[in-house]
Amino acid sequence: MTSRQTKPSENSRFEGSQTSALPLTPSEDRQWATMAHFGAILGCVPSAIVFAVFRDRGPFTAQESKEAFNFTFPLTILAIVFNVLMILPVIGWLFAVLAVALWVYMTVSGALAAIQANKGRPYRYRFNLRLMK
Repeated sequence: MTSRQTKPSENSRFEGSQTSALPLTPSEDRQWATMAHFGAILGCVPSAIVFAVFRDRGPFTAQESKEAFNFTFPLTILAIVFNVLMILPVIGWLFAVLAVALWVYMTVSGALAAIQANKGRPYRYRFNLRLMK
């Protein structure tokens, strides 16, 4: 071995790397909880991503992203069904109107929840299926 090469150790890791992510600060915890609720504008995907990535790092984020996912998941499925039914002749326009109304409802509800989460207050949606415990 030359002077530049070293023997690999049994626990070879990059220096300075950690095995787990650091916990979120209270400010970051509120920020990601807020983003999970604001994500309602795009359906259930943003809250699912926030929950998957940050559930072990911040208790407030875990709680609020789960609440946001439970609210947006059934409505996202319903929106997909409405969008598919829009292709029906004669009554397709009705499903288009319902899809837009549903999207507006999800967006406004998500924005109201995000404002409360940003203040550090837990938010419970009025109509919510608790699918994920």
